[in-house]
Amino acid sequence: MTDATLQRVRDYVLKIMGQQLPSHYLYHNFTHAQRVVKHIDELAAAEGLEEREHRLLQIAGWLHDIGYIQGYKDHEKNGAEIAGDFLRSEGVSENDIDAVKQYILVTKKHSIPSTLAEKIMCDADFSHLASRNYMDVSELLREEIRLVHGKEFSDMEWTEENIKMFEDHHQYYTSHAIAHWQPEKSSNLLKLKKKAHKIEEKYNKEKWKKADQKRKKHKAETPERGIETLFRVTLRNHTNLSNIADSKANILLSVNAIIISLALSTLIPKLDKASNSYLLIPTIIFMIFSVASIACSVLATRPNVTRGKFTRKDVENKKVNLLFFGNFHQMDLQAYEEAMREMRNDKEYLYNSLTKDLYYLGKVLDKKYRLLRITYMIFLIGIIVSVLSFGIATYYVNYGY
Repeated sequence: MTDATLQRVRDYVLKIMGQQLPSHYLYHNFTHAQRVVKHIDELAAAEGLEEREHRLLQIAGWLHDIGYIQGYKDHEKNGAEIAGDFLRSEGVSENDIDAVKQYILVTKKHSIPSTLAEKIMCDADFSHLASRNYMDVSELLREEIRLVHGKEFSDMEWTEENIKMFEDHHQYYTSHAIAHWQPEKSSNLLKLKKKAHKIEEKYNKEKWKKADQKRKKHKAETPERGIETLFRVTLRNHTNLSNIADSKANILLSVNAIIISLALSTLIPKLDKASNSYLLIPTIIFMIFSVASIACSVLATRPNVTRGKFTRKDVENKKVNLLFFGNFHQMDLQAYEEAMREMRNDKEYLYNSLTKDLYYLGKVLDKKYRLLRITYMIFLIGIIVSVLSFGIATYYVNYGY
């Protein structure tokens, strides 16, 4: 194997990669091939590799990534075939071609080298792990992966991938690499771990900062003290008015119940005598008005039964008032908690629910007080009419025609 053949191999790789290799291969390109050949020479000299195998390794170093012109998939296999075709055109023997192809194939991921030449090839291919500019080279590979595979890594993800490569997926095989490259590789690993620690610290600071901003934003968006006071005072007034209405209705209910009880025990037994027949019509009038008053009192205090259910769509459309028990008393706890969580996170929904709660409390109060007015009017008219009817009936009996 002559120097001229090696030069033609180099020129061939430069030409083919310049013409056919896509521009997004920022790492696996001619520069990488140069670096691999350079370190092959260093390792071959240090390990005392014989001249023939050294030449074949140099050829393999130039050609080992030529397969990338056909794409990433199976690039080692494709590269070996391309290398074989070119070397045959150069008159290289089949034995030498097979050796070069084997050196290219041993660079495949997870391959384990067996001979000294194969170990040199593997170590040279990963010499950048012990490079002082490893961080820059690593960024080229990261960008290449993004362009070729469309896969993006965050700073933390990429640093963790590199640490995993250093600790779990790579080792040097030759004595020279272990003695001279491993220390620099360990130094790069330490730099990666420090970088990961700094990224984590920065991430935690940003996380706490965002959490603090979220708390401040939430605090700023919660109802102001004046608004809270407005709703609280109004709700208390509504509740007090409702209690007053219920008390008034209960008073009327009790009074009329007592009146009916007295009437049943005192007046009704007297109606059996013919001499007391004049009391029949006044008593009927009296009982009718008392029963009507009781009925209206009951209607004023009667609770309104609702279906007590809502749907997810009702919550999304903000159609359900979650502050009124009648809208959720038949829902399970989980559904109600989720709905309340959504309402708490939506300022407009929260205000609207409070407003609706006050509005419908007002509607209930309107109904109660309207019925109470009717009840008091019935009671008043009933008392007057009943007293007049008793008076008229008594007058006609005593002073009749």
